[in-house]
Amino acid sequence: MNTRQTPQGETARLFLALWPDDALRQALLAWRDAWHWPTSAVLVPPENFHLTLHFLGNVPVSRLPELSDLAEPVQGLGSPCEPFALALGHGALWPHGIAVLQPDAVPQGLAQLHDALQLSLARLALPTENRAYRPHLTMARHAQAAIPPSQGPALRWQVDGFALVRSWPGKTGGYSVLRRYD
Repeated sequence: MNTRQTPQGETARLFLALWPDDALRQALLAWRDAWHWPTSAVLVPPENFHLTLHFLGNVPVSRLPELSDLAEPVQGLGSPCEPFALALGHGALWPHGIAVLQPDAVPQGLAQLHDALQLSLARLALPTENRAYRPHLTMARHAQAAIPPSQGPALRWQVDGFALVRSWPGKTGGYSVLRRYD
């Protein structure tokens, strides 16, 4: 079993993410496959496509029930996930060979969701990253010299919820959606 033991017990590596439906996943796959990939590239399997909101790291499994109220209104912001549209259309190659698909712009709904979840996580004394939020979907790793298509995919993602996801480490790892917040 891929878990870690701490003095407090078993932990799970967790993150919060936007999780695409099957139709969007297929469109993302088609766009990913339109890139010119070097032989070193490790392509992200389509079932792992997601847009991370917050990485939580290793959290004691005993704390999982506390995460059920992340969708509760936070300090007058209303529901943390009011529906919004996310336009995806900009491929980029980041340092260290990370190939990504980025939004054309960060919509207000995404910024509000990110901020509301950060407040909820702080209320639960769970850590969040201090660096600036750079929303993206990772398409491949070890992809130095990859060439994205000349034009972005012009995908529109209608977001109406987010997911709590467990990351399973190792070569046979992957992701398990533990809970959806719609």
